[in-house]
Amino acid sequence: MKYYIIAGEASGDLYGSRLIDEIKSIDKEANIRFWGGDKMILSGGFNVKHIKELAFMGFYEVLKNILTIRKNINFCKKDISDFDPDRIIYIDYPGFNLLISKWAKKKGFKNYYYISPQIWAWKENRIKTIKDNIDKLYVIFPFEREYYKVRHNMKSEYYGHPLIEQIDNFETNLEFHKDNNISNEREIITLLPGSRSQEINSMLPIFLTLKKHFPKYEFIIAGVKNVDKSIYKKALEMNVKILYDQTYNLLYNSKAAIVTSGTASLECALFKVPQIVCYKTSFISYLIGKTFIKINFISLVNIILKQKVVQELIQNQLTEDRLLKELNVIIEGKKRSIMLDHYSKIYSMLSLNNTSHNIANSIIKS
Repeated sequence: MKYYIIAGEASGDLYGSRLIDEIKSIDKEANIRFWGGDKMILSGGFNVKHIKELAFMGFYEVLKNILTIRKNINFCKKDISDFDPDRIIYIDYPGFNLLISKWAKKKGFKNYYYISPQIWAWKENRIKTIKDNIDKLYVIFPFEREYYKVRHNMKSEYYGHPLIEQIDNFETNLEFHKDNNISNEREIITLLPGSRSQEINSMLPIFLTLKKHFPKYEFIIAGVKNVDKSIYKKALEMNVKILYDQTYNLLYNSKAAIVTSGTASLECALFKVPQIVCYKTSFISYLIGKTFIKINFISLVNIILKQKVVQELIQNQLTEDRLLKELNVIIEGKKRSIMLDHYSKIYSMLSLNNTSHNIANSIIKS
C-alpha cells in the first residue's frame, strides 16, 4: 500500500521514524512518502519536505509566516493528490494537519491521526474537525483515551507511549566521555533549548548565564541539525560543547538538565535526570496563550502526574537569578530525591509493549 505521513516537528520525526520501520516490517510492499526530518529519512521513503522548513512557534510567529504556511498547504494537497495514498497518517502538528485532514476527507482519503492534538490543553473546539474527518485516532497518554471517551464520546486507541520503546532500546556509548573529550571528573549539566530556531534564540542565552556560577560542572548543549549552526555561536565562544545526535547518551550521563517544555521534559524523566522546565515566547504569543490555554502546567511530567514535580519557569520568571536558585536545589538535596521518586511512576504509567508495531498494524489492517 501507499502511505503519506506528515510530521512537522522533531518529536514527530522521532515517532514517525519508528512507525515507518514497523510499517515496512509488516507491509513489505509499502511505498512511503512523507514530510519529516533526518530520522524519518534514515528509516526510508521519499522526503517531500524537511521539518526545518515547517517549524513555527507561537501565535505571532505563525501569523508572520502565514504566506509560507499557505503555500505549504496548497503544495501538500497537490502532492497527496498526485501520490494518491491508501493511508494518510498525521503525526501531531495539528494546526497544519487538521486543515489537510478536512480536505483529504472530502477527497475520499483515509485519515489516521497519531499523537492526537492536545485539545485537553487548548483549542477544544478542534474536536468537531477530529470527529468529522479522522478515521482512527491514536493517543499516547492513558488519560487522553478517557478524555475523548467521556467528554466527547469518541473512540481512540492507546498502545502506550512510543518514547518508552525508544529509550528501552537505547544502548549507551561506554566511551561517551572519551569520544567527546569530556573529563570524567566533571559532572554534566545538559542544556536542551529546543528544536526550533525561535525557541533556541529565546532560551539559550539565558541558559548560558549559568555557566559562570558552576565552574566545577561541564555544561553541554544537545544540539539539533535542522537549524543554522550559527545559532550556537555564543555557546562556542563560551567553550560550551554542542553535541549532535547524542541526546540520549548525554542525558544518561547527566547530573541535571535545563529544558525547553515539550518532549525533552519527558525524556529527562525517563532517563531519571532532575530538570527545570522553561518556556519563553514573544509577548503577544504569551498573552494569547495565557488566555486560551486551560491547563495548570506546561511540563509533560507535571501534566501526567497531575501535580507540580518539576519547576516551571515561564516568560518573566525565566531569569538568571531564578535559574540559579532552582538549579542549586535539584543538583543536591531533598527536592532532587523527591523528583527522582516521582519519575518511576511515569514509566509504569506509559509503558506497554510494541507500541509502534501495534499502531502500524492497526493502520494497515483497518
